[in-house]
Amino acid sequence: MFLKKYTSEFKYNSKLAYPVMIGHLGHIFVGFADNVMVGRLGAAPLAAVSLGNSFVFVAFSLGIGFSIAITPLIAEADGEQNIEKGRSYFQHGFIQCMILGIVMFLMLVFATPLMKYMEQPAEVVELAIPYLNIIAFSMIPLMIFQAFKQFTDGLSQTKYGMQATLLANVVNVVLNFLLIYGVWIFPRLELEGAALGTLISRIVMVVFIVMILKSKDKFKPYFVRLKKTDFHKKVFYKIMNLGFPSAMQMLFEVGIFTATVWLAGSLGTVDQAANQIALNLSSMTFMIAVGLGTTGTIRVGNQKGLKNFTELRRISFSIFLQVFLIEFVFAILFLTFKNFLPTLYIDDPAVISTAASLLLIAGFFQLSDGIQVVVLGVLRGMQDVKIPTYITFVAYWIIGVPISFILGKVLDFGSQGLWIGLLSGLTASAIMLFIRFNYLTKKLIAQNKD
Repeated sequence: MFLKKYTSEFKYNSKLAYPVMIGHLGHIFVGFADNVMVGRLGAAPLAAVSLGNSFVFVAFSLGIGFSIAITPLIAEADGEQNIEKGRSYFQHGFIQCMILGIVMFLMLVFATPLMKYMEQPAEVVELAIPYLNIIAFSMIPLMIFQAFKQFTDGLSQTKYGMQATLLANVVNVVLNFLLIYGVWIFPRLELEGAALGTLISRIVMVVFIVMILKSKDKFKPYFVRLKKTDFHKKVFYKIMNLGFPSAMQMLFEVGIFTATVWLAGSLGTVDQAANQIALNLSSMTFMIAVGLGTTGTIRVGNQKGLKNFTELRRISFSIFLQVFLIEFVFAILFLTFKNFLPTLYIDDPAVISTAASLLLIAGFFQLSDGIQVVVLGVLRGMQDVKIPTYITFVAYWIIGVPISFILGKVLDFGSQGLWIGLLSGLTASAIMLFIRFNYLTKKLIAQNKD
């Protein structure tokens, strides 16, 4: 009976979460398709994709972290049934996302030469530079898409982002096959072909979601063109004040994984390729938790608009329990199939063996990784972002990265030592964020009773 008040929410949580999960998995599947197809070319090309994407992950984390600020604001306005406020948040957020996409593109282009100074294998750097230059341009359509996706998520209409992402995946896989290997009349471009497939698929994604939303009556009030006088600095600042800390949270977390990629590269091509396999598989399970984290942002944002903090806490615990159960299953799967899963990417015995040892550790951090991202989502729905930003910095960069460096490089535990650092950082983050949530919700409920 005690658990029923939480498990009764599982169905609605899943209804909101599954399109977001599939949508985010779609982004990861783009990487999966690249990795599997490129992996057939050898360990060096796979390591090059890993190195190139490590730069993309940094820019991507900033963009995604910023854009998700749109969701709780739209959700709060939706809870208040205030279309005018929601339209203002959406249109201001869209402009900021488009500008950020251009900034991300420029950041990646100017950062590309840094690869030559990072103690990475020379053959890997040579392959990674042209790959990254093409992927960099895809940041612009990706951020335009994110503005639309986070807007629809805030209105609890999560299926449209999913549909656009699924279409983009089909386009990406087909173009990868044609351009990587040079099938039929298409040239054999190998890594550059994979990058072009990703770029074109992201453009298709934007065109599709714009066409869908403009055809739906529900969204028409939000597409009324604002006059110049309707734009206000205070709205830009509000989105920025929520988006910047969210972006930093994402950056700190993605940063620790990126640091692991770079450290693995300094250990050699085999370690870097194995690290990419384990990271790609872990990213897939992580996106399931991200879906529930977005559900937390939406539902908590609605309850914040209604000022119902007791219900806010109950719903939050239902999401925590749900993600714990799901990630527990993934942990078992990783531990059971750690030797088989790497064979989906490559047939190099050394890479497969190293990747299997990393998946053993990844199995253990599934629980803490899932919990920390969901608690972050809930806190974001409460528009509590500044303290969680400090928490994630401490967890990942004061605890996680030093442990990774000491175990992986100083004590020569190799890639396994790097991933023990990841486990430590994620676990510290989950514990501290939950303590923050527990303190804040109890305080809000007490204040509301007074």
